Amino acid sequence: MILFENREDAAEKLIASMPIEQMKKEVWEVFAISENGAQIAAIVAKAIGSKLDYLFTEPITSPVNKDCWIAVVSETEEIVINHNLANAFEINTDYIYGEAKRKHDERILSYLYKYRKGGALRNMHGKNVLIVDEGADTGLTLMVSLKTIFAMNPARVAVAFPVIPESLATELFSLVDDAYLPNRLLHYVEAKSYYRVLDLVDPVIVIESSRTEKPTKKENNEPTTDHANPNTQ
Repeated sequence: MILFENREDAAEKLIASMPIEQMKKEVWEVFAISENGAQIAAIVAKAIGSKLDYLFTEPITSPVNKDCWIAVVSETEEIVINHNLANAFEINTDYIYGEAKRKHDERILSYLYKYRKGGALRNMHGKNVLIVDEGADTGLTLMVSLKTIFAMNPARVAVAFPVIPESLATELFSLVDDAYLPNRLLHYVEAKSYYRVLDLVDPVIVIESSRTEKPTKKENNEPTTDHANPNTQ
């Protein structure tokens, strides 16, 4: 089932489901959580007059099936585990936490130098945070991203996804302040199956373009704020 011609189409349809005029009057910190979602997040950020930042994560996979994600670690070393899968593969937590440490030190730190020149994630205490991606397959990347942001005590947290499983959407409504989810599917397959065309994305170009592009002025004349993963599931 094709829902979108491409990511630009998905972004426009997502924006149509959001209270854009109200959000323009507020200050939001917008985060992409995958390289594939960066293009959509950048378009949404521009629509509400914000710049784009990146929240880095890395998957921990089963030692017997590298395509099977059993957990995800974030740049602040928060971890979310799919315990059902871990138990099914008889994987203990020592392995998961060991892999999380290795992935953080070997992969995530390299992302930080590449994208933020080694800078840590800015503190979101008291901020309005919007997380955007192109879809959610396992939900692990989204959940570890939320866990990372919640640990900072933000004022509000919202998520915006063009397409998402109905089961995950139901869970999100109980977790976040606002959820913009125009396509909640009962029989969800995977994000890429809902796009007719998916061009390769260079997140470096997307993020740098968002940083250098002149932001839209807030309607109440408040100054806009400047903001700075290759994986998503």
